[in-house]
Amino acid sequence: MTQESGGADPHINPPSFIPAGNRRTRPSGQVPRSFAPARTSRQSGQAPSARPSVTGNDIEEPQLNANATASANVSDNGRRTPPSFSPKTGRATRSTAPDAAAPRSIPPSRARMSSGSSRNAVRNPSDMPVSRPSSPAANVSTKFSHLGRPAAATAKTVTARRPRALRITLCAIAVLVAALILSVFGAWQWVDSKLNRSDWLTDTPNTPASTWLILGSDERDGSTDYGGVDNISGFRTDTILVLIKPKSGPSSLVSIPRDSLMNVDNQYMKINAVALIAGKKALVSNVEQITGQKIDHVAQIKFGGLQNVVNALGGIELCYDEDVQDSYSGLNWKAGCHTADGSTALSFSRMRYADARGDFGRNERQRQVISAIVKKASSSETLTNPSKIVAVSNAAMSALTVDEKTNPYTLLTMALAFKSATGSNGISGSVYWSDPDYYVDGVGSSVLLDDAKNTELFNQLADGTYKAGTVGNLAEG
Repeated sequence: MTQESGGADPHINPPSFIPAGNRRTRPSGQVPRSFAPARTSRQSGQAPSARPSVTGNDIEEPQLNANATASANVSDNGRRTPPSFSPKTGRATRSTAPDAAAPRSIPPSRARMSSGSSRNAVRNPSDMPVSRPSSPAANVSTKFSHLGRPAAATAKTVTARRPRALRITLCAIAVLVAALILSVFGAWQWVDSKLNRSDWLTDTPNTPASTWLILGSDERDGSTDYGGVDNISGFRTDTILVLIKPKSGPSSLVSIPRDSLMNVDNQYMKINAVALIAGKKALVSNVEQITGQKIDHVAQIKFGGLQNVVNALGGIELCYDEDVQDSYSGLNWKAGCHTADGSTALSFSRMRYADARGDFGRNERQRQVISAIVKKASSSETLTNPSKIVAVSNAAMSALTVDEKTNPYTLLTMALAFKSATGSNGISGSVYWSDPDYYVDGVGSSVLLDDAKNTELFNQLADGTYKAGTVGNLAEG
């Protein structure tokens, strides 16, 4: 076939390239040399859709006829198609599907093979087809995958490490909690086994506040020097303290003088002799009559035990503003504040003859001694010293007698309430009396208590409505 434009060279349009019947020819009738003949797939024998030819502003989208591909590789007069147009051996053609076309950034040799090609046709290992994502975003991700791998690997490593670190942390917490529970349980069992219990409590109805009766006994056990006064038989409760912790409001610690006059079964006696003469429950019952409050728990400590506790603590800080030389208690004191050992602390809490205020002054010093013991026992210096804790606990447990319902928790609650009562926001002092030197035949000089005032005082203390400070006759001048 010749060109329609007259004297054109017949070899410009090779006879082997014959347009299909339904194909539109260019107006000029001349096919540019830049337009390559259609390539065929050697395996499938089908020609892919050709790229459009662009001349000036005209754009064509030629459609190749399958019948024209047979002579695509041979030009007119037997001339072969230029090497640049000949299909490469073993090269796979691109899929005709638009979304399966290989990106231009991928060499043709690595493009996806057509569905009709044979895997045996791949002769060169470098021509082995490589599967690529079909979407453009995936192709871009594949192209720059060497940049993302370290971050992805790091993210996977961090993600894998987090559950492991969490498991390790949870296991460590579980071990610590278990160790704490075991240590607390062990301490509870140890303290509970060391408690010396006795029947103290009465069947008086309960009252809202928590109330403890704290007693100091001069019971002799042969281990303590009582300042040369060691020929007393039996025991006396020379220290009587009522500790109250209301549901709300300040805690209070109030002394009852040892010489307070009591009538037990129509017999007059001082309150410090009630437990020895009438029994322990009789003493608790008389204290309940004075205060109007149910005594929930009782803790009694021997004076010898108090001395041992102070020594185990390494001494306590005590203050008194007068010089004292008392042969009865054995106290030798120079005015001021000093660190007292066990023997000095015991004499300090028992001395009364050298005190102008007598038993009332002694009650105040007794509260000071017990407060100093609790303060030193709860200090960081003691709590961070295991050997000291054991020594103090052994000394206290051997000298302490409690009621039948006391357990380690109630002891801890009592210690905390005591510390609160003797602090700046607590209440301390003594009960009210109407006559501090009331004489009774067979009893001697006694303290006659003011029942009405004391009932009102303890009701307010139990309700938590009494203001922090001091109470009693001495506090009122």
